[in-house]
Amino acid sequence: MTNQPSFKPEELPELLTALNYASIKLITRCLIEWQLHTMTRPSESAGARWDEIDKENKLWNIPASRMKKGCPQTTPLTEQTMVLLETIDSITLGSEFIFPADKTHKKHINKETANTALKCMEFKDRQTVHGLRSLASTTLNEQGFDVDVIEAALSHVVRSAYNRTDYLERRKVVMRWWSDHIEEASEEASKGPNSITGLKNLKVAV
Repeated sequence: MTNQPSFKPEELPELLTALNYASIKLITRCLIEWQLHTMTRPSESAGARWDEIDKENKLWNIPASRMKKGCPQTTPLTEQTMVLLETIDSITLGSEFIFPADKTHKKHINKETANTALKCMEFKDRQTVHGLRSLASTTLNEQGFDVDVIEAALSHVVRSAYNRTDYLERRKVVMRWWSDHIEEASEEASKGPNSITGLKNLKVAV
């Protein structure tokens, strides 16, 4: 598969600055941030459903039918992604989809919506929404996290010797670090009121 354009780790604040001030719909901004935090594929994020979310245990259980490899994936949710869910819940008006389509809440948002937004932000040849996974992978590998844990977080097939575990507890540590890193980069990039990631207590007006 062709490598997708992706920012370098040190360029994350630039991406977040542009996202914070982009003239895009709030639900689209949340979608991009959700995919950035969860490291999931565009189709997995766009089609996310509320009944896949285990709020009590802070887990996102994606069924096999929606996964590229046909295997279910459990993604740990961080403090930041839980805040995103609260923001989204306040604007989606009871849809079964976390990211409903604009014209009808009976369908989910198009998986290309986030890419269209990035193009509008003039990142066409620098960053795709799928490339956010590469940005996460590169950053985490540079930080020295276990390669197999990173691959498991990306729902890649890990080495056969480790196929009996999904590293859930270890992935929780990785995901917390990654979300904290994004939040720090967002605070570095902008102190303005438009940042979604950094707004833990703000009620978003619709």
